[in-house]
Amino acid sequence: MTDQPTPQYSPATLAVSAGRPPAGPGSAMNEPVWLTSTYGADGPYDYGRTGNPTWDAFETALGALEGGAALVYSAGMAAVAAAVSLVPDGGTVVAPTSAYTGTTALLREAAERGRLVLREVDLTDTDAVVALLPGAAMLIVETPTNPLLDVADLPGLLAAARQSGVLVVVDNTFATPLGQRPLEHGADVVVHSVTKYLSGHSDVILGATVTRDDEAGRALHERLRAHRRLSGSIAGPSEVWLALRGLRTLALRVERAQANATELARRLQEHPVVSRVRHPSLPQDPGHDRARKQMLGFGSIVAVEVGGDADRAERVAAGTRLWVHATSLGGVESTLERRRRHPLEPDDVPVDLLRLSVGVEDVEDLWADLDQALRGSDA
Repeated sequence: MTDQPTPQYSPATLAVSAGRPPAGPGSAMNEPVWLTSTYGADGPYDYGRTGNPTWDAFETALGALEGGAALVYSAGMAAVAAAVSLVPDGGTVVAPTSAYTGTTALLREAAERGRLVLREVDLTDTDAVVALLPGAAMLIVETPTNPLLDVADLPGLLAAARQSGVLVVVDNTFATPLGQRPLEHGADVVVHSVTKYLSGHSDVILGATVTRDDEAGRALHERLRAHRRLSGSIAGPSEVWLALRGLRTLALRVERAQANATELARRLQEHPVVSRVRHPSLPQDPGHDRARKQMLGFGSIVAVEVGGDADRAERVAAGTRLWVHATSLGGVESTLERRRRHPLEPDDVPVDLLRLSVGVEDVEDLWADLDQALRGSDA
């Protein structure tokens, strides 16, 4: 079992210190990988589907970072499914029109079979979101959105949801707890694809939920824990150990990647091939300034449009040498892809939009490779 860290530590310190075994003479620095399905009777664990000390270490660390109690799952989609399980049968879910395609597909499939009622809305239109909240069971927020990088007024949406008695789930994968801590603003459940920034090395598939440490939050935590146990969406201890090791360098990786992304976004604005650049550091719609200001200072994803030409975007993605043409994001390596190549991507995503997941390489090398691919994309 692991010690709960001192809560006064900064997030960068918590990422390093939380979830370690108690210090003492001869003590281990790290929690080991507990590879077991079975435990002796009458101890703190009874079976591998209900608990594992390696899970505990990771959950302690992530919980400390987000300011709540965490649970780890077999995938990000398993965490999303667990959160959606909190909606009563026939309940209404308000969700973004443009968001992670897995979440959208899950909600639409559930709506088609009558499990829930789905109301989709542009999250940046706060008034429109608020108008849909009366009678809803859940509001799902993703900010910034994937892949358009739209920024919602998170405190405003959470305040409105509280007034309407609506449960709020916030996907914090892009922002990470270094950028925003939604539980502090009143969110009920935070969801992560641990696969992305938290683990940071493109070598695990994992997810997580985090709930507040109050009576209502603890009740949700137990419901989510029961869902994980009964659905079997449990994480392998080896993968969780890798994610915990990756978490130790989260602050360093995110700081470097954000600095790279901000510089690339600035340069891309002046590139002759690029028609639009999307990044939280750049002004988009002046009407969303309040929301955007919340995001300044972080954001390792950049989205660019290349003149409305899908084929040109594909040539750019295929023409890089250092950037890896691949889906997913949040690793130490830089990747890019045209998002509309995926059939589930909504129509409001431009056909020529490239999502860039900026890594920790030297920014000059990243720029040189991206620039030559852009300039070489002429048909």
